Amino acid sequence: MQDSNSTDIVLRAKNFSAWYGEFQALHNITMNVPAKNVTALIGPSGCGKSTFLRWINRMNDMIAIAHCDGVLEIENKSILNKSIDVVALRRRVGMVFQKPNPFPKSIYDNVAFGPNLHYRLTRKQKDEIVEKSLTDAALWDEVKDRLKDSALGLSGGQQQRLCIARALAVSPDLLLMDEPASALDPRATAKIESLISQLKEDYTILIVTHNMQQAARVSQQTAFFYEGELIELSDTEQMFTNPTKEKTEDYISGRFG
Repeated sequence: MQDSNSTDIVLRAKNFSAWYGEFQALHNITMNVPAKNVTALIGPSGCGKSTFLRWINRMNDMIAIAHCDGVLEIENKSILNKSIDVVALRRRVGMVFQKPNPFPKSIYDNVAFGPNLHYRLTRKQKDEIVEKSLTDAALWDEVKDRLKDSALGLSGGQQQRLCIARALAVSPDLLLMDEPASALDPRATAKIESLISQLKEDYTILIVTHNMQQAARVSQQTAFFYEGELIELSDTEQMFTNPTKEKTEDYISGRFG
């Protein structure tokens, strides 16, 4: 899975480090994220998981004291170059946050927002994108008769699936999920996990989760972060049944975290 010569690697990090001012949040992260696969990032709070995720779509550009070093590439092209079109990058790298954040617009306009921003489309083309995205997010059947209603009227779980549909509407190369189910009840969480398992057939997904059972259920590859370092990266089944590093075993067995 970690063959550096593989053409199926979507995201590649090599000796990637990141700082907030004087504080070093990430230390020499080297890892590959394979295509059409779910890679989970696990580790205790403050270990660098979300910081790594935010650099992938350049969200840390908004933090004046944030800076980084090393290699971070999507499909062999650096995403750290200052001349890169960040808007275009964020089309290729979708992001779903911990708490659902639908726009105060209709369900339809939430999903059509990205396509409207990036493309010139006919109404028919937009209708098709909205329907496909909501279908892919397992939400179409629940909302198809109220597309003009406010997205804020949906339940929390529905709002999160709407945010996933909104990210899918621009056909991203990579979908980032930062604790996408942590604010949801168990039933809504199960729907999100089922959805992730379906989406991996067509999308590359990188998910941050504190829930190790969730990582075991939805991912094929798991990375364990601790104090800004990547301690271990392996197939998920191996990670949870036979970790190679003592610190990984201590974390998974609940000795700390």
